[in-house]
Amino acid sequence: MKSKMLLPLALAGALLSAPVAAQAPTRTVIHAGKLMAEPGKPVRGATTIIVENGKVVTILDGYQPADAGAVLIDLKDKYVLPGLIDSHVHLTSDAGGLAGQLEEVTLSPAAQAFNAEVNGLKTLRAGFTTVRNLGDGDGATLALRDAILAGKVEGPRIVDAGNAISGSAGHMDGSLGYRDELRPYFQGAGNTCNGADDCRRAVRLQVGRGADVIKFASTGGVNSRIGAGLGKQMFDDEAKAIVDTAHMFGKKVAVHAHGADGIRLALDAGADSIEHGTILDEATIAAWTKSKAYYVPTLSTVNGYKERLAANANAYEPDVLAKIRWRISITGKSLEQLVPRGVRIAFGTDAGVSKHGRNADEFELMVQHGMTPIDAIKAATVNAADLLGLSDEIGTIAPGKSADIIAVASDPVADVTVLKKVDFVMARGAVVD
Repeated sequence: MKSKMLLPLALAGALLSAPVAAQAPTRTVIHAGKLMAEPGKPVRGATTIIVENGKVVTILDGYQPADAGAVLIDLKDKYVLPGLIDSHVHLTSDAGGLAGQLEEVTLSPAAQAFNAEVNGLKTLRAGFTTVRNLGDGDGATLALRDAILAGKVEGPRIVDAGNAISGSAGHMDGSLGYRDELRPYFQGAGNTCNGADDCRRAVRLQVGRGADVIKFASTGGVNSRIGAGLGKQMFDDEAKAIVDTAHMFGKKVAVHAHGADGIRLALDAGADSIEHGTILDEATIAAWTKSKAYYVPTLSTVNGYKERLAANANAYEPDVLAKIRWRISITGKSLEQLVPRGVRIAFGTDAGVSKHGRNADEFELMVQHGMTPIDAIKAATVNAADLLGLSDEIGTIAPGKSADIIAVASDPVADVTVLKKVDFVMARGAVVD
């Protein structure tokens, strides 16, 4: 079994052996053929973007000459837009089913740290310069977040939830599916709670670990190894205690919720986003339209499920497989209902269930299920930045903001699938190889 005592040394070894991130030049001049500086607003033609010390400082019409000593980047034949944001990832793995369960007891924290770094780089190279990582029990992504910010390794900006919270026997209870004598080890993570006071403790634990956002599960989950359904699995006072404690500490709250009763529970408690949101009724939709909570659809999960089952029909245990088949059949229905009702949408894939680096597959699914291409792009830029509380830093290309910039070959509004092949990535002013 893994030793929590070894975590700091193991992670230190993983990070020290990682390659040093590229350093941004002092001044960079970008010539953009088309510039979608703020998705949803008119696209500019020939434009010059000047970047200094990782920030956008000026945007000028036409192609202005580069100063002596500046680096010139020629994107005259490209569509340039803000770095994309995935609001729901799990960087430490993209194994699933029984293979994922095996990883949990065989991979050391150091191995998970290396996985997270590799998956983060795949994500960055795909044009996603910021991610919200919604669950990691061993702290690998918390450490990776800090290493990226310090310039020790290359990767996306990470907004991290630490370890996700649930009631005991709920979706985030890591002891589910293991022999009785192993359960106390997993329960020692401290992320499960029973009763309002205990749920406040669980939030404080993650805040103390350095979490940027709090995630909890109000319902059962597709991948959790228990045949207890996908309805509500937390009491009202427990959910309210989690949200109120998180908000007291200035942390937003993301809620895993499939069943309508658990979605309403989260909305009533004041959640900032609902992840998955698979089962709806009119009362839940009405409550959502009155709320400011974002919907993060995570449609890409179906790609991961289909690919694993195509490779191995026995990849999942029977209880889980039944839920997966249901999830595949219903995916996208909620988005189709919520878009016309004006619920705010933020882009999120649940990468880890689907493959890292293929995050942009979500765009095609969002458009198939009721969104326009430009609204899907807004969900991955302007909206996601707002959800993460980072609108002053990311989501648009504007003076004073982080130089998170990507480029594609053609107009993504005409064909959103071009975002699956990003030709250029700049993160915080540094060009990504």
